[in-house]
Amino acid sequence: MVTQTFGTMLFCPDSECLKELPTPEKLKYRIIISTKPPKEYLEAESNKRKMNNSHNVKESDDDVWGKEPAELTVDQEDEKTDSDASENNQDNEETDACEPEVRLSRAPAYKHLIAIHAGKPKGGLKEGLKVEPDKVRRLSLSEQALEKATMSHGTDVVRFTQKNILRIYPKGTRFNSSNYKPLIGWMHGAQMVAFNMQGYGRYLWLMHGMFRSNGGCGYVKKPDFLMNVNPNGSVFNPKADLPVKKTLKVKVYMGDGWHLDFKQTHFDLYSPPDFYTRVGIAGVPADEIMKKTKKKEDDWTPVWDEEFVFPLRVPELALLRVEVHEYDMSERDDFAGQTCLPVSELKPGIRAVPLFNRKGEKFNSVRLLMRFEFI
Repeated sequence: MVTQTFGTMLFCPDSECLKELPTPEKLKYRIIISTKPPKEYLEAESNKRKMNNSHNVKESDDDVWGKEPAELTVDQEDEKTDSDASENNQDNEETDACEPEVRLSRAPAYKHLIAIHAGKPKGGLKEGLKVEPDKVRRLSLSEQALEKATMSHGTDVVRFTQKNILRIYPKGTRFNSSNYKPLIGWMHGAQMVAFNMQGYGRYLWLMHGMFRSNGGCGYVKKPDFLMNVNPNGSVFNPKADLPVKKTLKVKVYMGDGWHLDFKQTHFDLYSPPDFYTRVGIAGVPADEIMKKTKKKEDDWTPVWDEEFVFPLRVPELALLRVEVHEYDMSERDDFAGQTCLPVSELKPGIRAVPLFNRKGEKFNSVRLLMRFEFI
């Protein structure tokens, strides 16, 4: 089914597994498969090992991983796939039982189509992040596992992602479709940071902001410094005390359009709204900051005319956060719009910046007049 469906678009490795990642140019318009090897193949291999090592007793990987339940986690979707497959196979037990040779003969053929192997690594965290010289693999970590890994093995994570694929996914208890901070994965080189896109909130706004880069095509090139190895053998460390590389000056002149997109009583029943703007940076810890303008009372077209200065140590990963709120004396301040922009793609000059709602949908009329300058 895979070969019939994808045809010549399917990328097949020349050897049993990829020795190094192909360039994006080579993978353009191609389909690349990354998953665990087929269950039948693994069962056949496991049976062979049991026959060969029937007299050897040693501690299993599951025992080791049981001691570190939250540090490295197998793909949730892969596990579901296996369980779903076993359930589906119950309906076809008679067919499978009649044709065991066919199943085993197809497994190696399918295994050859898997360009990047995934699955539970052997040993603990340090072993899981070990770079194999002649094999590209994919490792999936939950958000908690990533946080623990970056606390104690941050540079090992960066080094792992220079040759392999790292996928991060939300913890299973996010039943309300909330999200986690994506920058932890991005600043350590993770290529795939999975999100609950059906939710909304500040972390999802950061995701939208990052992928406004590169024309919004869905792919963003990883900064070169995350791929480089220094002469002394070290790699980028997000926690290091780095010098300021670039300074961004942001001036917020005014805002307009709320009277067109909102009812007159949306923010206040008896008077015009009292708007203020929050401006800040999301990025490496040393760059993160939020500032805000004064509030302008009773004005649908507020003029703030305030400037903010942001020294940036890693501008390549920095995102400019902009939020507008309406001050409320007795209750929580009302949301009035937001946007998130990649600093690397900001062009100097005066810009009319469109704002978005909580879900990331652009307002028809709401804009901020802003000026960007690099010094």
